[in-house]
Amino acid sequence: MKYFFNLSIFSLAFFYSKILYASEGIDSLINSWLSPISNKIAGFVFYSFNVAGADIRIIVLWLIAGAIFCTFYFGFVNIRMFSHALDLVRGRYDKPDAKGEVSHFQALSTAISGTVGLGNIAGVAVAVAIGGPGATFWMILAGFLGMSLKFCECTLGVKYRVINSDGSVSGGPMHYLSKGLAEKGYANLGKILAVFFSICCIGGALGGGNMFQANQSFQQFVSVTGGDASFFTDKGWLFGLVLAIILAFVIIGGIKSIAKVTSRLVPLMAIIYLFAGLIIIIINITGVPEAILRIISEAFSPSAAAGGALGALIVGFQRAAFSNEAGLGSAPIAHSAVKSDKPVTEGLVSILEPFIDTIIICTVTALVIVITGMYDDRGELAGIALTSAAFAKTIPWFPYILAVAAILFAFSTMIAWSYYGLKSWTFLFGNSKHSENIFKVIFCIFVIIGSSVSLGSVLDLSDSMIFLMSVANLVGVYFLAGVVRKEINDYMKQISDGKIKRTDIN
Repeated sequence: MKYFFNLSIFSLAFFYSKILYASEGIDSLINSWLSPISNKIAGFVFYSFNVAGADIRIIVLWLIAGAIFCTFYFGFVNIRMFSHALDLVRGRYDKPDAKGEVSHFQALSTAISGTVGLGNIAGVAVAVAIGGPGATFWMILAGFLGMSLKFCECTLGVKYRVINSDGSVSGGPMHYLSKGLAEKGYANLGKILAVFFSICCIGGALGGGNMFQANQSFQQFVSVTGGDASFFTDKGWLFGLVLAIILAFVIIGGIKSIAKVTSRLVPLMAIIYLFAGLIIIIINITGVPEAILRIISEAFSPSAAAGGALGALIVGFQRAAFSNEAGLGSAPIAHSAVKSDKPVTEGLVSILEPFIDTIIICTVTALVIVITGMYDDRGELAGIALTSAAFAKTIPWFPYILAVAAILFAFSTMIAWSYYGLKSWTFLFGNSKHSENIFKVIFCIFVIIGSSVSLGSVLDLSDSMIFLMSVANLVGVYFLAGVVRKEINDYMKQISDGKIKRTDIN
């Protein structure tokens, strides 16, 4: 650990001694070199066609199709097993001697930390501003469908995970693609898809899961410390260095350390944010029925923004897909580390992730924006600025809390994605400590880069790689859905036969 820490500090210091005085040149160099590549890949990944004034992205249809398939194929598992999922998280079926590294609650917290973030604060405001209040309805529906997709992929993550010699766990799409498809007689296809997924996951972790989060955290930090007059305005490198050091202390300990932090940080952030949102909703309680009616009516009304009702549907579905990551294959990596000898139990726990992320937090955000009147009075406001203004209308000092929450949300996202990227890295380059430390150093360096430079094409490329993960992942979901259905049927039979019993705890 001491060696890793010293290596990290040396690498970070050396790196920044080279770029501290030339960030503009580096911005230009990176963007000019990456732009042609990034534009072509992003144009392909996010290819869209126009229907009735609404741009429909093929990749979003791919994700929604997977969610709809899983919802019907597993008999609405997101409804009929919801209460059982709550019991699992509460530890009512825990087995202390089961293999794994973290509890159901810690695995869920780690996965949620990768999804609950700026998308819930800024992304919802973008959806409402573009698609109108009606987009909220479709966002909720997409989150509901995404619960079943999360169930399938996270069950597969535990089913095909690898328990390493030191007791640590490696799991995720790269493993169920390579091992699961081999069982089906498609070994070569499985290997190709596993490598493809891993490469995309590493790129996504360093970009959208790291640099973007660091960049947005810095911007929020500057906004609450004086804006353009802030001492830190031109010192992104310093903010990034401090953030990288804090991050290094968390990720050195692996998933156990990460889970300890996220299991405390994520619930705290979510509770503070939701508590403030509920206070505003209660204060404006007389406007809630009208807001709900408006959300439902504009979901189907031709008067909805950006392409009418279809525009609201597309914007809502897209924002939900971006927010809860159902189908991307990231969450199964975190859920695979759970202590459980029944893969389906963690699949059931994972259905709570889109429910919390999209159905609860995103809905509260949208309601606050609508009932405070900020949607109608938004002017040029968009993203987190619109959300902040909506909260400030009732709680004038809350933008400061929101800025802190945004930074902590971003930090928790970085923690989760460092783990996703690490497991993809070790799948490609080996599971040795040396290999792990190399990735961790690289990840910390990219924190500083993200805080300091204009991201531009880097983010376009990383966003493309994150969504390309779903191409490989959903192939595995379709091929292996039968395996998951057998798992859930066997599990339910054992419960009905009394072989699996609920443990009453105080």
